[in-house]
Amino acid sequence: MKYDFDTFVDRENTNSIKWNYAKEYVGFEDVLPMWVADMDFETAPEIKQAIIDRAQHGIYGYTKRSEGYYQSIIDWSQKRFNWKIEKAWITHSSGVVNALFTSLRALTGQNDGVMIQPPVYHPFYHAIKTCGCRVVLNPLKIVNDRYEVDIEDFEKKLIEEKVKIFVLCNPHNPTGRVFTLDELTAMGKLCVKHGVVVISDEIHGDLVYKGHRHIPFASISEDFANNSITCTAPSKTFNLAGLYTSNIIIPNETLMKKYQDSCERADINSFNIFGAIACEAGYRYGEEWLDQLMDYMDGNRNFVLDFIRERLPQLKAYEPEGTYLLWVDCNGLEKTKEELERFMLEKARLWINQGYIFGSGGEGFVRINLACQRSTVVEAMARLESAIKNL
Repeated sequence: MKYDFDTFVDRENTNSIKWNYAKEYVGFEDVLPMWVADMDFETAPEIKQAIIDRAQHGIYGYTKRSEGYYQSIIDWSQKRFNWKIEKAWITHSSGVVNALFTSLRALTGQNDGVMIQPPVYHPFYHAIKTCGCRVVLNPLKIVNDRYEVDIEDFEKKLIEEKVKIFVLCNPHNPTGRVFTLDELTAMGKLCVKHGVVVISDEIHGDLVYKGHRHIPFASISEDFANNSITCTAPSKTFNLAGLYTSNIIIPNETLMKKYQDSCERADINSFNIFGAIACEAGYRYGEEWLDQLMDYMDGNRNFVLDFIRERLPQLKAYEPEGTYLLWVDCNGLEKTKEELERFMLEKARLWINQGYIFGSGGEGFVRINLACQRSTVVEAMARLESAIKNL
């Protein structure tokens, strides 16, 4: 490989939420952190150099986003997803969750129904409730060891719960599903039919394994484009979460105006200079780095899947089609959610996300972040095996 993903990068004393606050957050200092979704890899060197070059100027005053920034998003979308977008469709946010809050404030009223598909990214629940809306659940169902959309329940809930907004998470966090064209089309047609706007969280859209393809929801048809807000970002793709930069794509002029008016009311139109610089550099020069990253991640994924299958029969891991996250069923350990959490921390010395925070269908599961050096993955599995053997 041209890029080195094996060398451990020491993140101590960087104020890393993932690495530097274990004692404060969970009470143990020697736990291996594989929870919050950032990577333990340095970003692409081209991005690093672009940030250094801009930093050397020495003045960081108010700026606008450059034409190059917009063009890099347009070009990336066309090349990676065959989706032709226009500059007028692109706005921004400090993050996808922030964009969800902004969108809900723009498009919903008190007690409106907002549908999500659990087990799903837990900040969705908080955003919906904080904005005064009702959480409506369309749980994913497990069919032949794979999470699928329950399309009958989907339409039933749209009608009965008078759903106003559907928040799509694709690739899905935490299950790792990358929804197919047929699945997206079925959901999209029902949303158009029943007047439900789709907010599509596609932050993991660049992180898809071979044999699967991410399809931007709005790229499927003009009807879908005009009925949706697509939330993207370079943050997961290039490990830039701390630069707080997301690209929000809204083809519908009316929805765009409502979104921007919501930003104005909350006075959140500012952005991070270095986030924009990093975003443009990533989309212009980071493709080879990303492709090699996914090859490396495929190795991590396969190692853990094989390890669990061969040596930890009490557990069941669901093979992710996208994301660098692994969703593991630990119900075979026969522990309550509180006992499972203590077991992972106290016995396995692993700091991972507990499944219950992802809502319905998550209890007894854990989410493990595999975006780390292979040595870390090997150590994590050794710790887990040893803890289970000593039960």
